[in-house]
Amino acid sequence: MKRPVLILGATSAIARATANALAEKGYSLYLASRDEQELGRIAQDLRVRYHTDVQYGFYDIGNLERNPLFFQQVLQRTGELEGVILAIGELGKQTAAIHDFNEAEKIIRRNYVGACAILTPCADYMEKLKKGFIVAITSVAGDRGRQSNYVYGSAKGGLTIFLQGLRNRLSASGVQVMTVKPGFVDTAMTFGLPGMFLVAQPSQVGNAIVRGIEKKKNEIYVPWFWSTIMGVIKCIPERLFKNMKL
Repeated sequence: MKRPVLILGATSAIARATANALAEKGYSLYLASRDEQELGRIAQDLRVRYHTDVQYGFYDIGNLERNPLFFQQVLQRTGELEGVILAIGELGKQTAAIHDFNEAEKIIRRNYVGACAILTPCADYMEKLKKGFIVAITSVAGDRGRQSNYVYGSAKGGLTIFLQGLRNRLSASGVQVMTVKPGFVDTAMTFGLPGMFLVAQPSQVGNAIVRGIEKKKNEIYVPWFWSTIMGVIKCIPERLFKNMKL
């Protein structure tokens, strides 16, 4: 059995799919999220289905002060980790956030500040270990600011830049840092949103994450064609882009 992988936000659809793909490869897992009852159900299913060791525990990305203690507790229970996967995201209410910074702060805190807070002790640990991987899910929304979701997009864009710097820092230590940029994915977070197209299934994203880990990728778009789509969008001159209804 391979060394454990810590999955943060393990009750999300993408995290569940990733956990299945990792368990199928023989990894043991530590699942963390705010819903311990659901974690218990997911853990038991993985144990029965894949005959692998699965532990779980409570984790709230918004509780910044507890991050170092939480990570140490995970290490005490698992021993040496193979990697960490951050699969936490919250769209929030963009229509409220553009006028009410209290709502905007919630989005930024959960998608960027909280992510950086937990990835910092993870990075310190991996740097000393001189091996392993850190994977974090950002979004294509972070590639260019659009009026429809620029608060969420700015937080995910900030996380993308943070991961770029982390990748640069940890490269000399042999630690892989992979940025995952999904397009539209069929999850509870996106259910009912208008304007969705080319929607992927969580299993596609989970399998792509595991392939990316195995191939030592730095950044992946899921599905792959979002790289082309966002490449075109990023090339539109600002004088034109600012008048587009996106």
